[in-house]
Amino acid sequence: MRFYLTTAIDYVNSRPHLGTAYEKITADVIARYKRLCGVETRFVMGNDEHSQNVFRRAREHGVSPLEYCNLMEREFRDVWARLDISFDDFIRTTEERHRRGVTKLLERIQAAGDLYEGFYEGWYCVSCEAFKQEKDLIDGLCPVHASKPDWIREKNYFFRLTKYREPLRAHFAAHPEFLVPEIRRNEILRLLDSGLEDISVSRAGQAWGIPLPFDPDSVAYVWFDALINYASAVGYGTDDRLFARWWPADLHVIGKDITRFHSVVWPAMLMSAGVELPRQVFGHGWVHLKGQKMSKSLGTTLDPIEAADRFGADPLRLYLVKEIAYGSDGDFSWERYEERYNVDLANNLGNLVSRVAAMADRYLEGRVVGGRADPHDRLAAVAEGAVGDYRRAMDAYALHEGAAAAYRVIDATNEFIAATAPWVLVRDSSARRRVEQVLFDAAEAIRIAALLLLPVMPRSAEEILRRVGSPVGPHQAVLDRDARWHATGERILTKAAALWPRAEAAKP
Repeated sequence: MRFYLTTAIDYVNSRPHLGTAYEKITADVIARYKRLCGVETRFVMGNDEHSQNVFRRAREHGVSPLEYCNLMEREFRDVWARLDISFDDFIRTTEERHRRGVTKLLERIQAAGDLYEGFYEGWYCVSCEAFKQEKDLIDGLCPVHASKPDWIREKNYFFRLTKYREPLRAHFAAHPEFLVPEIRRNEILRLLDSGLEDISVSRAGQAWGIPLPFDPDSVAYVWFDALINYASAVGYGTDDRLFARWWPADLHVIGKDITRFHSVVWPAMLMSAGVELPRQVFGHGWVHLKGQKMSKSLGTTLDPIEAADRFGADPLRLYLVKEIAYGSDGDFSWERYEERYNVDLANNLGNLVSRVAAMADRYLEGRVVGGRADPHDRLAAVAEGAVGDYRRAMDAYALHEGAAAAYRVIDATNEFIAATAPWVLVRDSSARRRVEQVLFDAAEAIRIAALLLLPVMPRSAEEILRRVGSPVGPHQAVLDRDARWHATGERILTKAAALWPRAEAAKP
């Protein structure tokens, strides 16, 4: 089995904000989950460098566009490293492999008779780098950026998107899973029902971009150029064997505002070129800051590193995954972030790990032994049920439900400790074996919860597995094998400092 996963590539006119990071974190959780399931996974991210906004920013900085893009690549990679994003490849649209992929697809589309020359006259949102129809505007403004688009008229090449309306409708009918969640699918079906218009695929009089192979005075329109990265990243136009191995993409993770490009324009381009379509597109919601969409142009952004520096990358990852229903919009506030940090980590999981390790150290010199194999044990049953729920949720990309399943094990373990009261049992010298079993079972439940949280909080879960003496390391773990309950065996638990000290002061 193999799984090819991509995210949208990012404009580099400024550093990524928390909304951008949300997409990368959630895609990373999916990639790590697939690897945990033993699936060979290729996770690709990248930068979209041919926008006119990037060209302008380079001029403002007094450097060439490519020099500016090189600087911004380091900025983006640094952010993604700080957030533990485990991509396997990072593609830039200025790379030769991408230029060759774009050239090949353009040639194939032209050969299919799906390109023609004409004049475009209409609205163009510079921030979106997208053409806008009058019906798309709200009070004359771009609905995404709340800015007035420019009216432009220029000679372009057009793609016969209208030709693919019925093939697209047929594809959606045959593959209802192609675009999720359902609200996104319904939006695109309404769009298809209302009709399509042919779209411009070039810009004239611009040097910053990939020249059209049949007209070097024009460059590929930035969106047409950018979409092809998903194919060029796995060898389209450069490596047929690599492309045959990894294409089609199993999942494109993208923001809900660009689903039209990914579920209408992109598949139509592939149909025209005779290339197999991706299997699925997931349009996630937005992260709001105080009720507003995070947007560079709107000035409503938050640096993800500032948020990660507050408590660490893992608490931020957990907050974004657990608190926002995947596919819906969510909100970030410092107050809520701190509250969930204290409730979910400092007071709950972190305290549980510390208590169990401390009792094992105090009562049993850290060594706990399980000698009972009772399939009807309540804690084992909760863990078994949670693992099943976790698998179903994660397979459906309900990441928030997957995290909640792990926390059901954590909550059940806290209840188990309170009910069995090992600090009382230890007073009876004849109950030593019972104390061992109780702490072994608690450690086993924590081990399973940590395993389920590995994709969400990779470093913290790895440390928890070490502290509860997991017999299998995080990099060797396989979910189906290692998430099973073990009631027998021996573990050495390690007492250490608190994983997440309680936060006392909110950020202003």
